[in-house]
Amino acid sequence: MVDLDFDVVSLPDADHPEVGDTAPDFTRPLVNDEYWEDRSLDSLLDDGPVLLVFTTMNGAFPATYTWNELRERDWETDHDVSVVGVTISDPYDTTETIRDREIDYPIFSDPQNGVAEAYGVVHDLDGMTGVTEPRPSVFLLDAERTVEYAWTAGEWPDFPPYDDVADALDDA
Repeated sequence: MVDLDFDVVSLPDADHPEVGDTAPDFTRPLVNDEYWEDRSLDSLLDDGPVLLVFTTMNGAFPATYTWNELRERDWETDHDVSVVGVTISDPYDTTETIRDREIDYPIFSDPQNGVAEAYGVVHDLDGMTGVTEPRPSVFLLDAERTVEYAWTAGEWPDFPPYDDVADALDDA
């Protein structure tokens, strides 16, 4: 048995968009390592499919691990897809995190957690009522915002099933 320094917490079921549903559009600051600007999800979809990756706040180990894994897999090179994140962290922190951790992808900054709310992937942060963050989630969206693949964490911490995501990208 593995001795963890933290408790694994089961999360309630999420009411998120499923395969075949149309995902919500939104506009938030899209951050990279140099600047940010308000962008809509639809504007990114003009260039093709998007793999939308919700992570915990910047600096939390699940977010760091997820971005490291995505960098290693480099899906944008082998697939016609843009990988884009969503975090509750503010644009200033997100810019620094992208620089410090050499994240290769832009990340939407959503400090009010409204995007996660629209996607049905909100949970109370550490059980604190009124303090929320997105639960780890992945949505593969085609150019019309149709969900081609959906995964949402069932416990904290939980990480995307990267091989399943790769299979969905291969099938898209």
